[in-house]
Amino acid sequence: MFTDVVGFTTLGQTNENLALQLLEEHRGVVRPIVAKFRGVEVKTIGDAFLVEFASAVDAARCAVDIQRAIAKANADVSPDHRIEFRIGIHVGDIIIDDNDIFGDGVNIAARLEGVAEPAGVCISDDAYRQIRGKIDVVFDDIGEQTLKNIAEPMRVWRIRLAGEASSAIPPASPPVQVQNLALPDKPSIVVLPFDNMSAEPGQDYLADGIVEAITAALSCIRSFFVIARSSAFTYKRRATNAREVGKELGVAYLLEGSVQKAGNRLRIIVQLIETEGGAHVWSSRFDGAIDDFFDLEDRITEQVAGALQPSIRIVEIERSRRKRPQDLGSYDFTMRAMPHVWALEKEESAKALELLEKAIAIDPQYPLALSLAGWCHAQRSVYNWADDIAESQAMARRLAERAAEMSGDDPITLGRVVI
Repeated sequence: MFTDVVGFTTLGQTNENLALQLLEEHRGVVRPIVAKFRGVEVKTIGDAFLVEFASAVDAARCAVDIQRAIAKANADVSPDHRIEFRIGIHVGDIIIDDNDIFGDGVNIAARLEGVAEPAGVCISDDAYRQIRGKIDVVFDDIGEQTLKNIAEPMRVWRIRLAGEASSAIPPASPPVQVQNLALPDKPSIVVLPFDNMSAEPGQDYLADGIVEAITAALSCIRSFFVIARSSAFTYKRRATNAREVGKELGVAYLLEGSVQKAGNRLRIIVQLIETEGGAHVWSSRFDGAIDDFFDLEDRITEQVAGALQPSIRIVEIERSRRKRPQDLGSYDFTMRAMPHVWALEKEESAKALELLEKAIAIDPQYPLALSLAGWCHAQRSVYNWADDIAESQAMARRLAERAAEMSGDDPITLGRVVI
């Protein structure tokens, strides 16, 4: 069972002393209930509880009693002094390590908490099968949900307390009207705030620092359109859906992850998601010592930026292939040319040049198209594919110089120029 306080960060920013006082009062309400149902409090993460139970039924009964007790405590309290919980419950395997627990079972419970409404409880389908008919509540099937950092959509159920109307719990705020933004004509990406999964409170700076470093590194790659940190951090502590983020920010990809500190060790999990279909493109895990945090941060940033380039490029090539010819721009023609550029065959090189010339005709100052065209002319001179070797060499040099002049700090373009 994973619990989290609704709006605690906002309250803490406006009145830290009040926030801490209310948090301690509500912990005093929650802990006896956890003990009553034989729950083991594994850790608190800031304002969140992670609790392990031997029985899914005990977990559900505990969650219901917690929400009823909190509702009773809030009955005579002004709205600005209320604290509400979201609760998620999942049944699954866990890994026990140094008085902590890890694994998909923990991650899914945390994600289910994120989709619950204030004062609500959400459970996985696995938990539902073990709980149904055994406690005095009604279950609402809210369908398959895309949970952050979880590969496949999961069926989720909402626990409705006896006598409660189906829509009795209002959302925390009015639904956001999403404006569909057009995607830019290049790979567009947002680096969302990483989740702090550390046991110790106050470790958000680790996650935030890594996110800022990755955002800055990606911003230096001119072939990427990167959402600014200020816009990305509006999603901190919000349950996010990849498709909705894509629409709201006008991005084709999002990078998300988590940071977990245990003793002197740091574990960072990162994954790249295509927003249009919610598909996972790439993921990786990084482990290191906290003593060398800044070196580790630089290494992670370099590896993430390097890994994203080929991963995104493959997806973008497939995306351009699905477009109709009349919808193609300079970027799309360049993506279509990519596989032909690296085939290292005479006919393929000719196909690549044909596509790249169309790209340059649309945008004569597109560095990537210029550098790739220069590389194709260099191929044709080296492998004696050209009728006029000297002319191909001169053309390769001219195109490379133009590309370097316009994009001298872009590693993708410079890579083609130097080669």
